[in-house]
Amino acid sequence: MSDWDIAIKRGIEHNIPRVYKVLKEHPYLEDLARKVREGKIEVLSKLDYYIDMTMKSVESIGGKAYFAENTEDVREIVGKIVGTNKKVVLGKSMVAYESGIRKYLQSKGNEVWETDLGELLIQLADEPPSHIIAPAVHMTKERIRDLIKEKLGVDPGDTHEDIVKVARDFLRQKFLTADIGITGANAVAADSGSIVLVENEGNIRMTTVVPPIHIAITGVEKILPNLEYAMNEALVQAAYAGLYPPTYVNITSGPSSTGDVEQKRVSPAHGPKEFHLILVDNGRKKANEDPVLREALLCIRCGRCHFHCPVYRAIDGKMGDPPYSGPMGAMWSGIVYQDYKPALLCSHAGNCREVCPMKINIPKVLEYLKSKYFESIRKQ
Repeated sequence: MSDWDIAIKRGIEHNIPRVYKVLKEHPYLEDLARKVREGKIEVLSKLDYYIDMTMKSVESIGGKAYFAENTEDVREIVGKIVGTNKKVVLGKSMVAYESGIRKYLQSKGNEVWETDLGELLIQLADEPPSHIIAPAVHMTKERIRDLIKEKLGVDPGDTHEDIVKVARDFLRQKFLTADIGITGANAVAADSGSIVLVENEGNIRMTTVVPPIHIAITGVEKILPNLEYAMNEALVQAAYAGLYPPTYVNITSGPSSTGDVEQKRVSPAHGPKEFHLILVDNGRKKANEDPVLREALLCIRCGRCHFHCPVYRAIDGKMGDPPYSGPMGAMWSGIVYQDYKPALLCSHAGNCREVCPMKINIPKVLEYLKSKYFESIRKQ
């Protein structure tokens, strides 16, 4: 049995029963999922309106908002904010990966570190992620031990706990001396300009609070009408990923501030003095105009479809273009990379549709992308 087979088997055994247990113990989560779907459909029906509202809301709370049409725009915006010879810490962000931010900033002479444990392992191994929630799910703990020993010069020991401790010790000084913190966003509230982030490690909380500048990069599909919907999305995402209750839910609304002197709100306080939100299109608005592809924009990145997909379980995580993997990755490869070929791997078992919290008809979307692939072949 290969390392992939061993690692994915362990991941499935840990994840699938845990998700079902969470949903059984907290039945209100299914109601929250339905509400989140309604909120996302509302935004997609008036996407330009909500993008404009979000950007104005961010400016009103002292932040700076940007709209990036493509990945080149994202890199240009981030590059101007960061500059050169800075120390940057990254929270896990699919859109930052999609935009090539880490390697771009490194090429400009910056020291950049992923702070999510799985992403750190991917960075050390210089490999693409194999799962959107657990990017290093294809690595056994035995391989991770060897990797850390080789790259960091420390033998972490044999247990999961030992491995986590070494990563914690290594990253702590990176957090404390970082100039810039970059994250994604699980959800963005249009009415307040707030971003919501959900996590368990605590790395995102430190990335958003310790460095003097915080940059959030996310797709326009992450916008929700208000903060209530945004909070609900974070809870639903955590639950359907099998990590519930989440250890941390973070809300960021502009730079840090205080009102303790005569109740006059002043910024900054202890946290960042600057907050930047970059809303990214990169194919999303075009997909929203297509009645079939619009469904894919409802995805909340829980990753549940991966472990229920017989194709993903059978191959080595290469179902989609990184960072997008699994059934949802095959959809998103078509949207942001215009690569329709990953959809050909779909066997139409339908498991993904049954377990999706947003009730996305993933097989239908992938069938549509298959037709677009063969249409493109005919035109060659």
